Amino acid sequence: MIVNMNAIRLLRRRVPVDEHSFAAFLVWQVPEPVEGSAHFYKYSVAYIVKGVCVLRYDNERGKGDHKHVGDVETAYAFTTPEQLMTDFWSDVDQWRAST
Repeated sequence: MIVNMNAIRLLRRRVPVDEHSFAAFLVWQVPEPVEGSAHFYKYSVAYIVKGVCVLRYDNERGKGDHKHVGDVETAYAFTTPEQLMTDFWSDVDQWRAST
């Protein structure tokens, strides 16, 4: 949750992918980097299938930028919000092709 009143919400959206899944996006521009990140964005983007989050990119305070694919968490090299979306949709496409 963003409690800094100077944060600017850039994106909040839920996008249906198919009858069983959707993508959820929340991106804020923040006045100071989130602890563990070196940029001015706080974000969480997720792909949900049948009520289960199977893919998520976020920068949780103290953990920095990372992604979750299933139960596996790995570092993520955030550059821009646009690249984040490109990387996310690429992973969604790969996940969908593998199931």
